[in-house]
Amino acid sequence: MPTTNEHLQQILDTLPDKPGCYLMKNNLGEIIYVGKAISLRNRVRSYFHSSSQLDAKTRQLVRNIAHIDWILVGSELEALILEMNLIKKHRPKYNIRLKDDKRYPYIKVHWADPFPRVTITRQMVKDGSRYYGPYTSAWAVHQTLDVLRRIFPYLTCDRNITGMDARPCLYYDIKLCSGPCIGAIKQDAYRLMIDRLCLFLEGHTEPVVNQLKAEMEKAAEALKFEQAAAIRDQLRAIDQVVEKQKVISSEHKDSDVIAMARQDGEACVQIFFIRGGKLIGREYFILEGADDEADGEVISQFVKQFYAEAANIPPEVLLPNEVEEANIIKQWLHTQRGGQKVELSVPNQGTEQELVQMATENAVETLRALRAQWDIDTNHQTQALTELQQALNLAVPPNRIECYDISNTQGTASVGSMVVFSQGVPDKRLYRRFNIQTVSGPDDFASMEEVLTRRFRRWKAAQEENQNHPGQKKDPSFSMLPDLLMVDGGKGQLGRAVLVLKEFGLYGKVPVVGLAKQQEELFISEKDDSLLLARRSQGLYLIQRIRDEAHRFAITAHRNLRSRMGLASRLDAIPGIGPGRRKMLLKRFGSIEGILTASIDTLTTLPGITEDLALEIKNHLE
Repeated sequence: MPTTNEHLQQILDTLPDKPGCYLMKNNLGEIIYVGKAISLRNRVRSYFHSSSQLDAKTRQLVRNIAHIDWILVGSELEALILEMNLIKKHRPKYNIRLKDDKRYPYIKVHWADPFPRVTITRQMVKDGSRYYGPYTSAWAVHQTLDVLRRIFPYLTCDRNITGMDARPCLYYDIKLCSGPCIGAIKQDAYRLMIDRLCLFLEGHTEPVVNQLKAEMEKAAEALKFEQAAAIRDQLRAIDQVVEKQKVISSEHKDSDVIAMARQDGEACVQIFFIRGGKLIGREYFILEGADDEADGEVISQFVKQFYAEAANIPPEVLLPNEVEEANIIKQWLHTQRGGQKVELSVPNQGTEQELVQMATENAVETLRALRAQWDIDTNHQTQALTELQQALNLAVPPNRIECYDISNTQGTASVGSMVVFSQGVPDKRLYRRFNIQTVSGPDDFASMEEVLTRRFRRWKAAQEENQNHPGQKKDPSFSMLPDLLMVDGGKGQLGRAVLVLKEFGLYGKVPVVGLAKQQEELFISEKDDSLLLARRSQGLYLIQRIRDEAHRFAITAHRNLRSRMGLASRLDAIPGIGPGRRKMLLKRFGSIEGILTASIDTLTTLPGITEDLALEIKNHLE
């Protein structure tokens, strides 16, 4: 066994011969690998055998191990579940993992509500709702819902549905809502429509079509020709969707087909969703950390991570390779599917083998297209950073750019945003928000000064802590200085940023610019004239993207804070709304949604609410 420091050797000597998970850490205390084992003692010690038996990735992992924690569990299944949760939580560098760490979008049907709405969410919770997904693209989800809404005109508003409203919203008039608010559809009929929508999402369209045809014939026989015509239009819309779904098998099976393509450490997994013998959809996922890993291990990790998040699991999953953990994964999928059996199989012939091959070809093409796009993006990012370095006369390319923005409503719920771009790409794990603490009223300059002061105070504290406790893990958002500091707001905000940099002895060390919105001008301290980058330059595109991202992040944080402040506080923030009018609005409409839904004419029927004030109320609440 190669030389191991005494600390690690002591851990290796005391490892239990029991099932569990192990967490390997580097000298900064960061978790760099998570694994599981039936015998912790045998598995962990195997990493420290002769290095000639290890692949390059594992050798690099072992060189970086400074400490090992372990957690005992009762069984191999418990170890598998714990391992998945730990990988998802910590995203260790040397584990195979889904590349996107954001939550994927789902379609959520609020089935527990009397009149279920259909929305998009990024989190599944056990609240009686039905979920469909995950999808890799929010755009694809919106496209799906746009189609579904024309077939099944579901609710999108937050009205309290009594069926007694005087008039519906615009969506009813354009046939994108069935109008339960005015009693145009009763609860039982509405819930039946949503149940059919769910069947449609599950790929089971035949029962829906048969039911609708029967209802159309019944309506025609009863001489209800308008109702029959509406159902006929619904059936035509369904046909337009269904005819695009490729028939795969006459056996009406439900299955997922998984295949993979690999190149230069990247792995692209393609998954086909077969429902009722038809191909109803497909998604692709990129995995990272797949270097030197066997195909079977990559597929195994994908299956575990994907189905830990999947809203629905079919009875059959077709794979391109055998996986070592097949039995324990099947046992886990059995529990995930509510006690129903799930088969994992690797087809060698027939339609199923052709499906895997087709999915493989799709994965190869997808990875090729993505790599081409990544290469283009990388070239654009390099060009953009070079252009900024030259335009701003910087000593080095601005590989770390920080941008700050302020958002508030008439001085209330003021929030500052900090976004970080690394190598021209947003690094969202480094984003931070600041709730403004010391500024009263709508003073964006003072708010910017507070945000930057708090940011560099954190940097100074990190430097002092590094002197006292070298090697201790620091917050990467604040422990490093930017290569370029941007503030949204032109000369005024630039002046405040310069004051803060001088206070911390950083003026001249941290380049700083202010970006004015109107002409996209860059202001540089100690220069009277602004700098205009070429209209079609990559440098300008990057600056605009960073500014827009800081603005988006600030507005999102502001809205969240404003929402937490409550309805009354939001009304108080509107000029012209005092305690009396606030009470009157709350009594009449009951909620923000009620006020937003009300027309200007309705608002002006209240004492003291003029047309101008009604418009002010709408603008603020929206």
